[in-house]
Amino acid sequence: MEDKGNPTAVTASTHSIKAQKCPECGSERLIRDYETAEIVCMGCGIVIAAKLQDKGPEWRAFNDEQRAKRTRVGAPLTYTIHDKGLSTMIDWHDRDVYGKRLSPGQKAQVYRLRKWQRRIRVSDATERNLAFALSEISKIANALSLPRNILETASVIYRKAVKERLIRGRSIQGVTAAAIYVACRQCSLPRTLEEIAQASHINKKEVGRSYRFLVRELDYFIPPLKPSQYITKFSNQLTMQGKVEEIAHKILTTARELRLTSGRGPTGIAAAASYIASVLTGERKTQREIAEIAQVTEVTIRNRYKELVERLSFILSL
Repeated sequence: MEDKGNPTAVTASTHSIKAQKCPECGSERLIRDYETAEIVCMGCGIVIAAKLQDKGPEWRAFNDEQRAKRTRVGAPLTYTIHDKGLSTMIDWHDRDVYGKRLSPGQKAQVYRLRKWQRRIRVSDATERNLAFALSEISKIANALSLPRNILETASVIYRKAVKERLIRGRSIQGVTAAAIYVACRQCSLPRTLEEIAQASHINKKEVGRSYRFLVRELDYFIPPLKPSQYITKFSNQLTMQGKVEEIAHKILTTARELRLTSGRGPTGIAAAASYIASVLTGERKTQREIAEIAQVTEVTIRNRYKELVERLSFILSL
């Protein structure tokens, strides 16, 4: 029974709800009564908390199938849509909630509602700019087969640029391509300016100019590229075995300890290490094949190859 004379009997504060033991007898045997919305001590019967709020759903589910059918949450929040995916959509199927076809008069009404819904979603110039830019980011990401985190990061970067009013006077395609390159650099994903410029059908100089502008104005820290980030990419594109990739990583580790990577382009060093590893394992690839994949010249691979061989000759003799 509830002891109304005791001031500690009924407490609806957060402190009492989080209590792990009874304030009267010190017992830790507490039970939550869902019918009366109370927490009761099983030792002395005192009501520790009353009028609790049930923060769960109003429905019950006894298995995963029922839980999946009865839940009413929408799509997750995403920055790749201009309204973050929070707006409603009128389905293009001309059927009601019971699956029955709409009458001709209802079809015309739903058509007008659908048209105005589409217009309201993109109301002003900023929304139109954001909707077009985010669609361009999705196209470039799909063309380069970029993961989801790169797409979300690039969308956040472009939103920051719009908020700081950095888009005025610059092409949307150039800024979106630069945002994707910044996202790749931040997430340590090896993608070159040439690849992004080719996927976005924009001049490489324009992408680089927009990239430097975003980094300067948004005060981003861009970590330097590491040659080891390109090894896996080259191995996959050249369909080489895992042993080649492992040896190439060891060559780069030793070259880094000897300070052979300072002042050299990461793609050239990675291409030369991949070439040396392919020769050592017998799965030889020509310098022209690796140069086409790495988007460097054969002369660059030869120069880096000679430097590595001269300093790491003890490794190659094995």
